[in-house]
Amino acid sequence: MKKFYLLIFIIILIPFEIKALVLPDLNSDKVLLYDLEDNKILYEKESSNVTSIASLTKIMTTIVAIEKIESLDSYVTVTRKMLSEVPYDASIAGLKVNDKVTYRDLLYATMLPSGADAAYALAYLISGSEKEYVELMNDKAISLGMENTHFVNVTGYDDLNHYSTAQDVLKLLLYSLKNNLFNEIYKEKTYTLSNGLKVESTLNKYNRYYDYDLSFILGSKTGYTGDAGMCMSSIINIDDKDLVLITLNAPYKYGKSLNIEDSVTVYNYLKSNYSTKILYKKDDVLLSIPIKYSNITNFNVTVKESITKYVENIYNPDDFRYEYEGLNELSYKNKKNSKIGNVRYYYKDELIKEEDVILDIELKISYVKYLKAHIYIVVIGVAVLLVVIYIISLLLKKRLN
Repeated sequence: MKKFYLLIFIIILIPFEIKALVLPDLNSDKVLLYDLEDNKILYEKESSNVTSIASLTKIMTTIVAIEKIESLDSYVTVTRKMLSEVPYDASIAGLKVNDKVTYRDLLYATMLPSGADAAYALAYLISGSEKEYVELMNDKAISLGMENTHFVNVTGYDDLNHYSTAQDVLKLLLYSLKNNLFNEIYKEKTYTLSNGLKVESTLNKYNRYYDYDLSFILGSKTGYTGDAGMCMSSIINIDDKDLVLITLNAPYKYGKSLNIEDSVTVYNYLKSNYSTKILYKKDDVLLSIPIKYSNITNFNVTVKESITKYVENIYNPDDFRYEYEGLNELSYKNKKNSKIGNVRYYYKDELIKEEDVILDIELKISYVKYLKAHIYIVVIGVAVLLVVIYIISLLLKKRLN
C-alpha cells in the first residue's frame, strides 16, 4: 500500500515545464512528449489547456474496470439495455445482444477498436449504469491528481462537462501502464474475443489508407469527435528509447489521419536530429584526491554508471559538466565505505544525476611516509632526548663525585 501511494505522489508531482527539445510544426494544437526512462517532459505545447479528449477517455474506462473486475475470464451476456445508450455514430467493436463474452474480452474490445458498445457493457456490469460508473472514473481522476479533468460518459462523446488536458492524460496513462494487463492491452494490435469476433486497433485500421511504417509505435489509443478533433496517445520507440507522445485537437481532414501523421513527423524528426549521447563513461576518472600518510598515493573518483542524455546530434560538449563537493584530501584516518563527497552531473543548467562518492578501499598508515612528513619533529625529538640524556649523565657524575 505504501508503494501505491508513493506512485500516486510521484505522478502528481510530474514536472510540467518546457524543455529545450525542439519539434517541427504539428497539426495538433496540444502536444506533450515524455521520456519514460528519465521520467521527464521533453516538450510541451498548451499541455495544461482544457479540451475534449474524445476516446482517450476509454483509458480511464478501462483501468477502472480492470481494478474492479474480480474474475477476468468469467463469462457475461451482452444485453439490449447495455447497448441501448450507444450513440449511433460512435465507434463500436461489433457486439450483439445475447453475445457471451468474458470481462477480458470487453476490455480489449473497449481499447483496440475503441468500442463504445464494450465500454457501456463494462459500465452496466460493474456499476449498474453509466452514471454510477462515471462516478468511479471521476473518483480515480481525483486520486491521480488530475485537477483539470471531469467525465460525464464512458466513451468521450462531446459534452461541455467532459474534458481533460494533455498533462492529465499523461498522469492517467503513466498510472495505467503500471498495470500489467492494461500494458498488454495498450500494446496489442489484434485480438479475438471468446465469441469469435475479431477486433483490431484503430491504428491498424486507419493506417490501411496511408501505409505508414508504424513499427515504432509500441502501443496507442486514438480518438476523434467534432470538438476534440483527432487525438492520440502512444508509446513510441526511437533508438531503444521509449517516449510517450500525446497529441490533441488535430483538425479533421477527409482522407487523412492527422494524429497519426503527427506521430510519424515527431518520430522522423527525432530520429534524424536527436540521439542519446554518453556524457561520461562508466569508470571514467573525474578527479584524483591525494592521500596523506598512506600506502596509497591517490583515490580516483570515477563514474559509477555511464551518464547519458537525449540531445541534438550537433551539440557543444562543453555544455556537459560535473561538480564535486566533498573532501579534497584523505588520510589513513578515513574509513573504508565512508561517504567522502558527492558528484552532480549537469547538461547546461539541468541537473541530470547526483551520486555519492564512497571510499571503497582501505587506507593503511605508512610509517615511512609519516616520518618523512614529520622529519623536523623527529629531529627535534632526538635532539631533546640527547640533551636530556646529557643532562642526566652530568647529574649522575656530579652525585658520584
